[in-house]
Amino acid sequence: MDYKTSFLISFLISFVLTPIYRFVAVKFSVYDHPISDIKTHKQPVPYFGGLAIATAFLCTLILVRWTTHFPTGTLRSFRGIVFGGIIILLLGLLDDIKYKGLHFTTKFFAEIVVAIITILYGIKIKFISPEWFGIIITTIWIIGITNAFNIIDVIDGLSSGVGIITAIAFFIIGTIAQEEIYVNYTSLALAGGCLGFLPYNLSKKYKIFMGDTGSLFIGYVISCIALGTKYSTINKLGVIVPLIILAIPIYDTFLVSIIRLRKGKSPFLGSKDHFALRLEMLGFKRHYIILISYIINILLSIIGAIIARTNQTISLVLVCLLIVFIIIVTKYLMRIDID
Repeated sequence: MDYKTSFLISFLISFVLTPIYRFVAVKFSVYDHPISDIKTHKQPVPYFGGLAIATAFLCTLILVRWTTHFPTGTLRSFRGIVFGGIIILLLGLLDDIKYKGLHFTTKFFAEIVVAIITILYGIKIKFISPEWFGIIITTIWIIGITNAFNIIDVIDGLSSGVGIITAIAFFIIGTIAQEEIYVNYTSLALAGGCLGFLPYNLSKKYKIFMGDTGSLFIGYVISCIALGTKYSTINKLGVIVPLIILAIPIYDTFLVSIIRLRKGKSPFLGSKDHFALRLEMLGFKRHYIILISYIINILLSIIGAIIARTNQTISLVLVCLLIVFIIIVTKYLMRIDID
């Protein structure tokens, strides 16, 4: 099976299953209820969109496995992502079904287990020494990115759309670098699954949320994809390419955590301190916020690709400009009184 086919199959499965899962959610009253002040929707919205994304992704990988010949290392990586993904899927599903969700300690414990499983299957940071320190950083990376996509899932289309763009970015870089084959197939399978869900998430009549089931799953798969490609074969700054491509979820994670800590609140509790909701406070319509986020994500992906393929001087200039941009945006956003 070629790359395009894997993307198309995942898209079609997700596009067909999403309204079916929506019907099941309505049938069994599995809704996201606006029961707290941090919720931004007014009416209950059915869940299980994330289940459609994950089902499409996993089914596509199984089809790819049985129709394509791979070296042993790639098959091992596939198994690691499938096993880890299933646990993350069940974790998110339990969190969505439970009325007030799981406690954050329960989720973190499960995510640590998933990170360990992933590492045992060879998906880890390999350039950091000693190895034990690389394993610690890998664990932090997997847990951090998994939750980062959950954190940015505050308005329709943001988390899934960023997932599509970042997955395609890693596919392009992975294809050019001719690295791990699993990166290319998993990237497009995830992008296709997210794209099949997106029209329903943005619809008013057939709206459905992906919930923690979807956001955690997307974040986990992206964290694994990012670990499968070498970025620093041309210059040492290439190691920060994944940070640049994933700057939006990483930035929002740090933003809300720092603001919550400054307010004397736990960073693990929800709030409306997200960059997207701050832009909304400025008067931006949500579809413009989504469009701006997508454009910035595409530009970040392009910058990341350039840094991975160019010399250190140009890379350093791009990084400095990016840092200045982040500082300016942060100062602007921090002026907004979200309370």
